Amino acid sequence: MNDYSDDCLSLLSTEVGELLTAQSLSLVSAESCTGGWVAKCCTDIAGSSIWFERGFVSYSNNAKQNLLDVNPETLQRFGAVSKQTVCEMATGALLNSNAQISVAITGIAGPNGGSDDKPVGTVWFAWATVDSEITTLCHHFEGDREMVRRQSVHVALEGVLEKTMQNWN
Repeated sequence: MNDYSDDCLSLLSTEVGELLTAQSLSLVSAESCTGGWVAKCCTDIAGSSIWFERGFVSYSNNAKQNLLDVNPETLQRFGAVSKQTVCEMATGALLNSNAQISVAITGIAGPNGGSDDKPVGTVWFAWATVDSEITTLCHHFEGDREMVRRQSVHVALEGVLEKTMQNWN
């Protein structure tokens, strides 16, 4: 079982910061179900203003539209927890920031809100850069609300590492 402790998330954030700094890149986050937890982990690291540009917390559909330019039709057709929405969130975060890489997260942390198609623990991720294809991933996490969110932050940060290494190493 993976470690999703505060210490683990701090080490992972530090690794993200070191890699982004070495590449002279900056990160933007677009978060829904994690409520800014990725941004919190990044900004817990001293000196993170060098590599963490900003974070958007877009918990409501209205916020997704206003802050990240998510199309209302996308939300209506596919829902907030979908590949289509998370891709638009990742793209919108880049367009509304000065960062070169984005991570977007939207999901159902629970304990309520799930459905047969999208049960509690369903979380979509997207990572985008200014000059590459968007990478997406869907996870179905087990555990309570806190554990779903911790796992989501972990996956999001690991994905930033992978996307950065793919595009700039």
